[in-house]
Amino acid sequence: MIVNPTPAGWQIIYQQAHALLAAQLLHQWPAFLPTDQWVGLLAAAAQHDDGQRRWNGRYALTPAGAPADFTMKDFSLEQATEVMREAKFQGRWRSLLTSMHMSFLYEELRGQSKETDAFLDEQRSHQQRWRRELKVLKADAQRAYDLLQWCDRLSLILCRQELPEMERALEISAGPDGRRYDVLQHTADQTVSVLPWPFVTERFSVSVEASTVAQLQFSSDAELREALRTAPIETLRWELRRR
Repeated sequence: MIVNPTPAGWQIIYQQAHALLAAQLLHQWPAFLPTDQWVGLLAAAAQHDDGQRRWNGRYALTPAGAPADFTMKDFSLEQATEVMREAKFQGRWRSLLTSMHMSFLYEELRGQSKETDAFLDEQRSHQQRWRRELKVLKADAQRAYDLLQWCDRLSLILCRQELPEMERALEISAGPDGRRYDVLQHTADQTVSVLPWPFVTERFSVSVEASTVAQLQFSSDAELREALRTAPIETLRWELRRR
């Protein structure tokens, strides 16, 4: 979950919803891959946060009983393994991109446990084999993944309310072309611009659904789950335009 504090309690966005927002952003880029690979890239963006663990124990809560933002949770080998298991059903290209995302996220954990190291080694081995079997150059796979990661990052900036005030620019990351991209929000109309503008259309909107929970503290995952089940849902929208 992405958890933002609000005056009324908590705004909660499921990570799978954030991933769908990333796919909306990716959809606006000019396609630079064959159709099957481009659609596979969209699928990888939309599903890169699947495989979430079931809520049991105190997985979804902080020690103080508040909803836990995903940044507060430890690495879950179970989830990472499930993400890769689900990806394989959509083919090697989708699996390759998802595996690269696993490496990007978790390679820094190398050396902490034998199980994690084995998982990371497996990703390296699989990536090499899938590139060879698909006859895809490493640089071309990296370019495709860089776009996925770029869209993932921009989606997180939007979902986590990280746009700076007073039209200050915030770096997103390097795009698939190696260029640095920044994002800013215009004070007058709250529209958002990316600099330089990478998208096909001059103006478009994206959205994500968020639940608003008024209760500040919970005794169990089940209590939070029930609060989310009955929570009002709001559609958050951003209008993006060329500056």
